[in-house]
Amino acid sequence: MRVATLEMDVRAGDVGGNLTAALTGLRAAAEEGAVLTVLPEMWTTGFTPDLGEGALADAAAALAEAAALSARLGVAFVGSGPAVDPAVDPAVDPAVDTAVDPGALLPFNRAHVVVDGVVAAVHDKVHLFSPTAEHLAFRAGTAPPPVVELPGSGARVAPIVCYDLRFPGVARAAFRAGADLLAVMAQWPEGRAAHWRALLPGRAVEAQATVVACNRIGEDEVGRRRMRLRFPGGSAVIGPDGEGVAAAAEVAIDAAPRPASRLSVHEVDLDRARRLRREVPVMRDERRTLYGDWLR
Repeated sequence: MRVATLEMDVRAGDVGGNLTAALTGLRAAAEEGAVLTVLPEMWTTGFTPDLGEGALADAAAALAEAAALSARLGVAFVGSGPAVDPAVDPAVDPAVDTAVDPGALLPFNRAHVVVDGVVAAVHDKVHLFSPTAEHLAFRAGTAPPPVVELPGSGARVAPIVCYDLRFPGVARAAFRAGADLLAVMAQWPEGRAAHWRALLPGRAVEAQATVVACNRIGEDEVGRRRMRLRFPGGSAVIGPDGEGVAAAAEVAIDAAPRPASRLSVHEVDLDRARRLRREVPVMRDERRTLYGDWLR
């Protein structure tokens, strides 16, 4: 099956521009035969300091428009954005006294797995990046990544959001749930690009899964502390053996006056992970009853 990563210059607060870049990228991915496209973290709003009701409504509308297009194109996609959904999280209640619980009404940094135009599953970022004060703007998730099977291909996809890549328990939960693909969406800065390059193959090998990782490009002020960061992209597809999968196609998508988006399309062999899991039966040989005591 073909998968794609769409490196976008995500601009904080520019939902319209971000949506245009995403829709253009999804169309290009469909033309290249991609079944799944991974977008960057917070692709709708970026890390804007204003995540009030208006921004949340705009983000939801952008997600709905992208989902509708993806249904017409036949391309599933994964990306994250801000979300507060009382139906999903009953603890989010407008009547909550925020003086007692100031985090109760904060949005999640939520990954959406969109299949056939419908949000098939969501996952809230578990670890919030304190150096940019993400914990002051978002609530942390508490659930493991869901695993969603893509119709036709049989691929089982689990989302991982940026900083969570550093915490092996998140990828391990996806591995134990049977994920074939780890879809990683990120805003990972240039100064820590070496960490990104090291972690991706490590997670692929230990999860015996293919990692499809999309990092944003461009430069922006991020977080409550408005740190100005550069983002180098460096999106990649890594096989379960830790080896990079060469791009079958690379497309530069004009996004003037922004830097051009970069779409990379890769051919993925799902059977590689399944063969490897038979040859090296890590799941069978795990001694997971020990680990909880070790990590207390």
